[in-house]
Amino acid sequence: MDIASFDDLLGAARQQPEPQRLLFVFAGAELTEDSTPEQREQFRTGRGGALIPLMCVDRTPEEIVSFSQLEEESRQFAHDWVMVFVAGLSGRNGVAPTPDEARKPLERMEAAIKAGTFGAFIPFDRLGHPVMFG
Repeated sequence: MDIASFDDLLGAARQQPEPQRLLFVFAGAELTEDSTPEQREQFRTGRGGALIPLMCVDRTPEEIVSFSQLEEESRQFAHDWVMVFVAGLSGRNGVAPTPDEARKPLERMEAAIKAGTFGAFIPFDRLGHPVMFG
C-alpha cells in the first residue's frame, strides 16, 4: 500500500489482521561541528542537518484521531522537532502490544535513527506529509 499521508498510515494500521501499536520517534535537526559553510547555509534555510531523536511515544491507531492531534500532543513536551519516524508493532491473538512491549522496539528505533539507518520507518514532516530521502 502506498502511504501518501499520515491518514493513509492510520488507515493501513487499522486494517491489519492483528491489532497494532504505532511507534513514534520525534527528531530534531542540528548542525555537526564539522559542517561546511554550504551545509551551514542550507541548514539556515531549513534544509539539512543531522537528525537527533528527541522523544519517543507509542499509541494504538485508535488513540490517534489525526496528525494534527498527534502534533498538538507533541507540543506538550516543548521539543522543536522537524520530523517524526513511525513504525508499527503487531499484536498477537487479537491483542495489541502493550506500552511495556513497545519499549525495546522504540529504543532500537531511536538507536537506528542516531546511526542514520532509518529506511525501515516512515518519516513525516510537521505537516504530516511523508518525507522522501534522496
